[in-house]
Amino acid sequence: MDRFCAIAPEELENVFRLVGKDWMLITARGKNENGDDVINTMTASWGGMGVLWSKPVAFCFIRPQRYTHTLTEQSERFSLSFFSEEYRGALRLCGTKSGREIDKFAATGLTPATVEGTPYVKEARLVLICRKLYADTLKAASFLDHTLLENYKDGDFHTVYVAEIEKALLLSTSAD
Repeated sequence: MDRFCAIAPEELENVFRLVGKDWMLITARGKNENGDDVINTMTASWGGMGVLWSKPVAFCFIRPQRYTHTLTEQSERFSLSFFSEEYRGALRLCGTKSGREIDKFAATGLTPATVEGTPYVKEARLVLICRKLYADTLKAASFLDHTLLENYKDGDFHTVYVAEIEKALLLSTSAD
């Protein structure tokens, strides 16, 4: 945690680039089928940030079959972690493999860490600690542009999570 300095959410860089181009890891903690405490992470490139209910918020989308969805449902908080380009390979793996089948941290060399119990990825250059405020499943009947339903041929509509950004942590560039 000492590698980071806190910034105001309003100081975040271009969120279109952060989410859509750089991608992010959504990291959550919960219990596996054996009742053991586990942390898992997944790559996402859909989401955004803004102001809702007079709070700085992030929103992200997770399909129900993703292991991170299971853990996010169990937890009040999750993190969004953003990386420099050198971690692109790790993000690819975290977006194509299931945490039910492999330990993504061992497979990528990434390190899970926590801040006040909320998991994040230590190698990130920017971390958002988020508290869930709202969750809902997208519904076919609510799509105004029906061509977007092509993204859901299996009917596996994402859950959208709107979460308050409680902490924004930027990798410190100071040498002390």
